[in-house]
Amino acid sequence: MHQRPPAHRAPDWDGAERPPLPTCGGEHEVLSAHLDWHRATFAAKCAGLTPAQLSTRSVPPSRMSPHGLVRHLAGVERWWLRIQFAGEDLPLLYYSDEDPDQDFDGPGDPDEDFAVWRAEVARARETTASSAPEATGTEARTGAPIQLRVVLVKLIAEYARHNGHADLLRERIDGATGH
Repeated sequence: MHQRPPAHRAPDWDGAERPPLPTCGGEHEVLSAHLDWHRATFAAKCAGLTPAQLSTRSVPPSRMSPHGLVRHLAGVERWWLRIQFAGEDLPLLYYSDEDPDQDFDGPGDPDEDFAVWRAEVARARETTASSAPEATGTEARTGAPIQLRVVLVKLIAEYARHNGHADLLRERIDGATGH
């Protein structure tokens, strides 16, 4: 016996455009779709906020803000897909040993930082589109092999965690809720 799903769904914000998630498919298709869904969810949680709102640290004592999260996620995209998996020799974004919290503490323009995030996402999509889930890169820290499927799962987990943060930040900033 099947139960009917609840009729209530949390509303999306205006302009929230998320791809539908597949219920069947190959590993690469399913993992990539879930990652793209989380990326779109993050973008939706930030949509419509002013630069001042994006930079608001609204859950004291945390230093987290939507602007800081976008900087952090741009760095995460670069680190896992471009540096770890693809082996590109690139500088880290918003990080140095002297100032490891630049993503949340550093100055910056939200519009410019969202453009950096979108560019990192686009480059990450190019990297993943041309690689099978079992393809391996080499971890920068350890030199050990790392499969694309592991990187994609790590990114999905990272976005899921930070989408929860973004949800709380957004609700605190302007009262908007959604999923």
